[in-house]
Amino acid sequence: MEEGPRLTISDFQSITSNDELRAVAKKKGIPIEKVDAKISYENELKLLQIELVKLQQWIAKNNKRVAVIFEGRDAAGKGGSIRRFTEHLNPRAMRLVALNKPTEVEKGQWYFQRYIKELPNPGEIVFFDRSWYNRAVVEPVMGFCSESQYKKFLVQVPEFEHMLYEDGVIIIKFWLSISKSEQLRRFNARNQNPLKRWKFSPVDKRGQELWDKYTFYKDEMFSKTHTTYSPWVVVKTNDKKEARVECMRYVLSQFDYDGKDEAKTILNPDPNVVMRYYRSGIHLD
Repeated sequence: MEEGPRLTISDFQSITSNDELRAVAKKKGIPIEKVDAKISYENELKLLQIELVKLQQWIAKNNKRVAVIFEGRDAAGKGGSIRRFTEHLNPRAMRLVALNKPTEVEKGQWYFQRYIKELPNPGEIVFFDRSWYNRAVVEPVMGFCSESQYKKFLVQVPEFEHMLYEDGVIIIKFWLSISKSEQLRRFNARNQNPLKRWKFSPVDKRGQELWDKYTFYKDEMFSKTHTTYSPWVVVKTNDKKEARVECMRYVLSQFDYDGKDEAKTILNPDPNVVMRYYRSGIHLD
């Protein structure tokens, strides 16, 4: 079988930049759409991370308290998005919160108590990989809370978030929306990757079986906890890389930080990917 065009060792020895690589590949008729997409993503990611560093410095300087919540079905990309957000931030003014299941003592406390101590201090940004919204979807779906606990949560959470809002805590709530078929594909990929297999749990496995139940509780959560002072922001995440950069754009768009006007990339999110929740909206999940 005849081989197609390819790059040679001498080509690589003479290439000194991505632009030169593109030019040589184009001249030889080698398709590089995937390479182009990856290079474009990496460049965009870097420019947005530069803006996040500037934002963090502004938050620290002005003693702002910022909490960014990532919610969504299993494998929607919460952890991956947070990693790109935090990659170049100063760890002294930033925290990741990913709480384990409550202890016996915590089960006897007011539900929000263990989350209150994780809220941002002045000058700090905190990223929540899941949050108090466990009680809105995962817990009722899996039977980890009673009906009365669930109903009490839905009544209390808008009041809880309104108190935080009045006290100056800035909360950004992301729901990462993924389709059922894409979730299954990612589950299968996790099981085949020794570095990611640890992520897969029995709860994850039931996510596909209980898909419609998750959808019911997700919709209930939106209808009861989407408020003007603490809105839900829905992000389409079937394309992981696109979702990551658009989440960054959304966060950056919410602040008038120092040096924002010098940004070398677009800071407003794509409305086809990132949107505030609305009842008539059609989401991936």
